[in-house]
Amino acid sequence: MGDKSMSLEEFAGTIESGMTIGIGGWGARRKPMALVREILRGDARDLTVVTLGGPDVGLLCAAGRVRKLVYAFVSLDSIALDPHFRAARERGEIETAEYDEGMFVTGLRAAAARLSFLPTRAGLGSDVLTMNPDLVTIASPYDGEEYVAMKALRLDVALVHVNRADAAGNAQYLGPDPYFDDLYAMAAERCYVSTEQIVAPEELAAGGPAQSLLISRLFTDGVIEVPGGAHSTSCEPDYARDEAFQAHYASAARDAGSWEEFRRRFLDGGEREYHEAVAEFHAARDEKEDGR
Repeated sequence: MGDKSMSLEEFAGTIESGMTIGIGGWGARRKPMALVREILRGDARDLTVVTLGGPDVGLLCAAGRVRKLVYAFVSLDSIALDPHFRAARERGEIETAEYDEGMFVTGLRAAAARLSFLPTRAGLGSDVLTMNPDLVTIASPYDGEEYVAMKALRLDVALVHVNRADAAGNAQYLGPDPYFDDLYAMAAERCYVSTEQIVAPEELAAGGPAQSLLISRLFTDGVIEVPGGAHSTSCEPDYARDEAFQAHYASAARDAGSWEEFRRRFLDGGEREYHEAVAEFHAARDEKEDGR
């Protein structure tokens, strides 16, 4: 089947300026954050990011890497808005295309099917069409009913994170929701899967039901084993969202000096240094709480 495993550094070399990148997960849930952090360590800029966004969007906006954002929402779940995204949007620093969630998923489905568009009722009669004048409506050739012609959200690269994968690129989620990671993979010219653990193929079948085998090796170009690769977002059942760290991130993002310190402490090093700094953050927090 071929070994598609690769390092984070090898992955980083595949991302180029100007690309359209789809990022899987949902809000602050099972985001491929290690891959996003690796993009930050590289030089790629002027990216078009397509995502149901969370801290992935915030970090990329804070680093000035985003030219255009295509999205239905950007949320940290337990915190309503990512402050970096909010600031970039309010200052007009990025182009945006904001869609209804149903429209967004329809766009992914169209790209996955290699179609230029798909019809949908989502968005009819709403200001989504006013805010996106490039979208048009069409009449059904069968009964004349009106639909939004949602254009395909075609991707150069898709990034997703899963619980387990084999070296050939078959990927398995074990949490409560697949989100739309399979659509991102099929909508992209190339797909990179980060995973908590690379296992033998037979372990995938033994570890979960058939429907948990979300992404086929046919759509995978690289597999990167990164334990904790979704942090600070959740990767159930392996770990929950790191609420304390997420709150620290959001607080730091509201002040330039605090953000500079956050960036230096958590983002300037490699992935190993990141997780060491997170562990130190929690140790210091626990010590402070114990001393109350």
